Amino acid sequence: MQCEIVYEDQEILVIHKPSGLATQSAGVGQMDVVSELKAYLSRQMDKQEKKPPYLGIIHRLDQPVEGLLVFAKTTSSAAALTKQLGSGELNKQYLAVVLGRPDEDACLTDYLRKDKDRAQVVTEQQEKYPDAKVATLRYKVLKTAESFLHTEISLLRVQIETGRFHQIRAQLSHAGYPILGDRKYAVSQSMELSKALQIQSVLLCADKLQIIHPGNRKKMEWTISPSWEKMFSML
Repeated sequence: MQCEIVYEDQEILVIHKPSGLATQSAGVGQMDVVSELKAYLSRQMDKQEKKPPYLGIIHRLDQPVEGLLVFAKTTSSAAALTKQLGSGELNKQYLAVVLGRPDEDACLTDYLRKDKDRAQVVTEQQEKYPDAKVATLRYKVLKTAESFLHTEISLLRVQIETGRFHQIRAQLSHAGYPILGDRKYAVSQSMELSKALQIQSVLLCADKLQIIHPGNRKKMEWTISPSWEKMFSML
């Protein structure tokens, strides 16, 4: 499997999704996280069991983004985790490497709408864009470095307060801090730097995940290191 199983019990399955693998694909015969996990769970089942394994999708990550995902193995766990996602008890945090140097930690609030395969930032929820929804995230500046092209780049800790389509990528780019390796929301300078550094994926990782276990109600937390972590430390 391309996915790495981080934790598993009778109720939940936590995995590390690599960049480049879709959480769930609409393409026939195209491998994705859900297909991999269902095949994995099928192999664990009794051969006489005819019912396909249950896998509840709680949240997703963009295809070029790596990170932690939790899935439910029962319908009751799926309902509990979905409720936690809405209340904020299911907490996700991200690391991102961006072009530029923010002066300070900040909270970004924008209106986003989905325009085909992109998230569009609009000034407000106008009559022209009735589908625009408020999007809020907070970031902390963890580290800033100067690349060999004399361009400053920063490592940010990001936490979203709303779960909008491409939210982190679109909002940071709109704020003037596009994520390196992100072609969809790039500016010319971030594209040039990403090419020079030979960055092959979006430098955004869902590296921390906290939940309340749907069975025993204990607080659980997982942390991973991004595949690109060493690269940033060398700059």
